[in-house]
Amino acid sequence: MTERIVLAYSGGLDTSVAIGWIHDATGAEVIACAVDVGQGGEDLDVIRQRALDCGAVEAVVADARDEFATEYCMPALKANALYMDAYPVVSAISRPVITKHLVAAAKKYGASTVSHGCTGKGNDQVRFEVSITSLAPELKCIAPVRDLALTRDKAIDYAERKGLPIETTKHNPFSIDQNVWGRAVETGYLEDIWNEPTKDVYTYTDDPAFPPVADEVTISFAEGIPVRIDGRPVTPLQAIQEMNRRAGAQGVGRIDIVEDRLVGIKSREVYEAPGAMALIAAHQELERVTLEREQARFKRTVGDRWTELVYDGQWFSPLKKSLDTFIDDTQRYVNGDIRMILHGGRAQVTGRRSETGLYDFNLATYDEGDAFDQSHAKGFIEIYGLAAKQAAARDVANGNGEDLGEAAQQDDA
Repeated sequence: MTERIVLAYSGGLDTSVAIGWIHDATGAEVIACAVDVGQGGEDLDVIRQRALDCGAVEAVVADARDEFATEYCMPALKANALYMDAYPVVSAISRPVITKHLVAAAKKYGASTVSHGCTGKGNDQVRFEVSITSLAPELKCIAPVRDLALTRDKAIDYAERKGLPIETTKHNPFSIDQNVWGRAVETGYLEDIWNEPTKDVYTYTDDPAFPPVADEVTISFAEGIPVRIDGRPVTPLQAIQEMNRRAGAQGVGRIDIVEDRLVGIKSREVYEAPGAMALIAAHQELERVTLEREQARFKRTVGDRWTELVYDGQWFSPLKKSLDTFIDDTQRYVNGDIRMILHGGRAQVTGRRSETGLYDFNLATYDEGDAFDQSHAKGFIEIYGLAAKQAAARDVANGNGEDLGEAAQQDDA
């Protein structure tokens, strides 16, 4: 029986060429698998036909937009996932859902190997291959760009020589990955980290320097998930799409960072994630109202670790699954409304309310009706500061007291 290989297929030049390139190099039949995670572009039926025209023996297409939004973007939102406090793991969370469909296709069509189009110096090769072997340890993985010497110049020459039904061009300087959660842009002149991004880098966001009239939006959450926008019910996908449109029109969610890649190098990345960044800002503020203080402090630690695991391709790892359980438990009371003003690149919270929050007006107010008994504060401070007081007394007794320096000299004067 002829070996079969499932290829993660985008419909673009590189993966279209990879179909024939893999067959020529290995003799295997290639099954193309395209997964829609909200990246836009061509219709799935068009992509499927192109894969067949380029030599695939089968072509599988999957509309995974709702699945991606609900099962991958929402966990990232609940974790407030921002790698290096900036990047909302746009590409990292799309790889495991694509992988699930690749593995399903491999099992359906009897393939022994799964192939992806990643290079040997990026994060995505790790994400794909670790996820594939986590779901199906028996499968092998290959990458034509890394393992079969498929460079872009060779891809263009191959496509032209074979007359493949795909546009070939050497003019686009950028490497772009996008989905409904955001858009990632790298390479080209951006590799000089002194260069400022030009306007053509951006697609999801308008220039924040010239915004339209400010946009006020109210986002309602139930257990950490957005369920209404301005009172209208929304699915997770609809919430992301609407906030992409509205926050994007105000230039919200532009990110330009030098990022620590898993493979050990630093890389300059430009991201656009208007919906993700606006929703995370709203969710973080609602958590400030609803999470108990120690729970909130520990959740930040858990959220950071969750984000690192996902960035590093460990979506299906035991630790990540355990952290999911903790994060989900923290969301029990994350219910309520957040009002925001979107304008000029900012998503500014202006109001919050929650029936399950811990904010108590009568405890917080300094006016009439104050329910906080201030007479308790003195004893609390004495007990709270007792350990520090004892340590300071020991320092003074041993000649190691705090040097008051210039402050003492000024008092003497």
